[in-house]
Amino acid sequence: MTDTASSRGHLIFYRYARAIVVWVCTRPWRVRVIGSERVPASGGFVFAPSHRSMLDIPWVAATTRRRIRFMGKASLFRVPLLGWAFSALGGFPVERDGTDRGPLRDSLAILKNGEPLAVYPEGTRQHGREIQPLQAGAAYLAIKAGVPIVPVALAGSEEPFRGRNRLPRFGRGVVLVGEPIYPPARTGAVVKRELVDQLSAQLRIELQKLFDEAYALRDGR
Repeated sequence: MTDTASSRGHLIFYRYARAIVVWVCTRPWRVRVIGSERVPASGGFVFAPSHRSMLDIPWVAATTRRRIRFMGKASLFRVPLLGWAFSALGGFPVERDGTDRGPLRDSLAILKNGEPLAVYPEGTRQHGREIQPLQAGAAYLAIKAGVPIVPVALAGSEEPFRGRNRLPRFGRGVVLVGEPIYPPARTGAVVKRELVDQLSAQLRIELQKLFDEAYALRDGR
């Protein structure tokens, strides 16, 4: 199969798989999506969502019909059929032992190719309603690729899996998309650390505002 045919097959698969996954992962929680018109209709950008549970990716996917690229554990991509499915859904493999230098290169290529890339700025899954200190990845990629960051707050994605009960609980959820944050222009090939720190600080402030607003909307305040 040629690369073009394979890519077309991935996109067709994604279109149908996205509809099923988004329905299954949003309908039981009565997820309300607000601000989807702020998602760029074309061009690359960094999706920067809050991160509280495994529901976060499908909830973010509910904001746009565009295929969102994301990182996944490399071992999963080695499983027949499963690896193809993850690739079709927008994933690309990452070695978790720290030896893989490919994710940065792949991420920049994805953005420069005009595709959306989801990066959790808090790193791993967190708890509670406070946005934790951000890692540098989202800001660095946005500056390096010259693309905007779109912050997304996900209210309620953590609660279905809290407590001792292993069965999910079905409350309500709100996905609130913020205005794109455009990175500062850089001079030269090197991205200065102070620019990354400034953009990360701005992103954390905006993401916290969105997180608070999303919970207020969900809780009827």
